Amino acid sequence: MKVLIVYDSQTGNTGLMAEAVAQGVRDSDIEVVLKTVDEASIDELPQVQGVIFGSPVYYGLPTGKIKAWIDETVKYHGKLTHLVGGAFCSAGGTHTGSETTILALLQACLVHGMIVQGSPHGSHYGVASVGSPDEKEVENCKKLGARVAELIKKLVP
Repeated sequence: MKVLIVYDSQTGNTGLMAEAVAQGVRDSDIEVVLKTVDEASIDELPQVQGVIFGSPVYYGLPTGKIKAWIDETVKYHGKLTHLVGGAFCSAGGTHTGSETTILALLQACLVHGMIVQGSPHGSHYGVASVGSPDEKEVENCKKLGARVAELIKKLVP
C-alpha cells in the first residue's frame, strides 16, 4: 500500500507540513511518496491507494500549480474511486481562506469519487497552519497522515 503526497510550497511552510503528514503515513507502516507539484506525475495515481494534497492559501484557494495538476487528473476520471483523499494548507494569517482552500482540494477528491475522512477533534476538514507550523500543527499533520493510512488499511483487502 502506498500514499502519494503532492504539495506546493512557496515559503517552505507547506513543505514542513507535508513532511509531517508523510511521517504520519510512515508511522502507520504504509509507504509514502512525497513530491512537490513540480515533481509529481498524475500517472502515479493508479499505483497508489491514497493521495493527500497540500497547498499554500492563495486568495482563498489552492495555488495555480496545484489546480493545474488536479485539472490534468481528468485523464483518470472514473478510475480513482478506490483512493482515499486528504488535504492540508498553510496561510499567511487567520481568516484568509484556509478552510476554503482545503475544501477546494477535497472537492477534487470527491469529484473523482475518492473517500475522504474528516476529524471530529478539530482540523475537521484537514490541517491548516498560519505561517510556519507549530508543534500542535505538526502533530495534527501526523494525525492526518495516520488517519488516511488507517482508512486505507480498512478498505484495501
